[in-house]
Amino acid sequence: MDIDILGDAAAGGWPAAGCRCASCAALRRDGRGAAALRVLVDGVPLDALPRRDVAGGFEATAPDGSVLLVAARPGDAPEPSAGVRYSAVLLDLVGRPEHLGRLRRAGAVGPATRVHAVHLDHRTRSRAELDRLLRHWLAPVDGPHRTLLLGGSRSGKSREAELRLAAEPAVTYVATGRDGAGDAEWAARIAAHRERRPAWWTTVETNDVAAVLRAARGAVLVDGLGSWLTGAIDAADGWSDPARAAAPRVADLVAAWRETAARVVAVSDEVGLSVVPATASGRAFRDLLGELNRRLAAESEDAALVVAGRVLDLP
Repeated sequence: MDIDILGDAAAGGWPAAGCRCASCAALRRDGRGAAALRVLVDGVPLDALPRRDVAGGFEATAPDGSVLLVAARPGDAPEPSAGVRYSAVLLDLVGRPEHLGRLRRAGAVGPATRVHAVHLDHRTRSRAELDRLLRHWLAPVDGPHRTLLLGGSRSGKSREAELRLAAEPAVTYVATGRDGAGDAEWAARIAAHRERRPAWWTTVETNDVAAVLRAARGAVLVDGLGSWLTGAIDAADGWSDPARAAAPRVADLVAAWRETAARVVAVSDEVGLSVVPATASGRAFRDLLGELNRRLAAESEDAALVVAGRVLDLP
C-alpha cells in the first residue's frame, strides 16, 4: 500500500489565514506551510475509499484490502474496532498523542503499522518542534534507556516528561511527593498532574524509586527527584546533616539507575541557578540535589534542560 500525503494540515491550513500567532507568523515568514489534509492511497483519494464511520473518525479500506484508521478532525481520537490491527493510522498527534499509546495498548497499532500525524496547525510551535516530539512518539526506544529532565519551578519539565512517553502503551508513573493532605495548594498541583496523565498509566506513590527501577521492564516516569530527596532526608531524620543522612539512599538510587532495564524519564529540579538558600540545611539540600543530578546525568543516555517550556538537549 502506497500512501502519499499531499497535505497534512487542519482544514484552515498551517499557517491559518489572518492568524498572527508566533507559529503561523514564523511559517509565513519562512515561506513554508502545509495544505489541508489530502491523501492518496494507492493513487486513490482517501475520501473516495470505502469507509466505515467510527466514533472520532473512520476506517478506510485501501484497494489492496488494507485498513486505515483516520481521525476526522483536530482533537478527535478515533475508536478502533475490536480485533483489528491497522495497516496505517492518520492521527491528530499534535492534540492527542496519548491516543497512539492507547491504540498500541489495544493492539490496534503494531510495529508494522504506519503512523502519520495529520490535522497539523498552530497548536504546535513549529514544524521543528513537532518533528522533535514525533521522534519520541513514532520511534520509541527500548530499555535500558535513561533520560534526565532538569528545570526550575513551572518550567514545563513535568509536561515534557509526560509528552515524551505519551505514545507508550503502558507507563509506570512514580510519584515521589507527599499526598497533599492538609495543603490545598499542593493538592491542586497533584490533581493537575493526574488530570494530564492517561487513565491507563499505572501510578505508584513511593519513595523507594530504586526498587521500582530494578523491577521495571517497560516505560517509567519518575516525578520528581527533589521530592524524593526530601523524603529520603525526612526518613532518616537527617536535616541536621542531610548529606550524611541521605548518602546511602543516594548511592542506592544511582546504582539502580545504572542497572535498570527500563526506559526511564526522570524529572528533577535545577536548583543551582536560584538564589542561595538562607539556611544551612537549605544550602546542604541544594548542594546534595545538584550532586545527585550530576551523578544521574553521567549515567544517562539523554539529558535536557527545560526553560519556559523550551527544551535544550544537553550533550
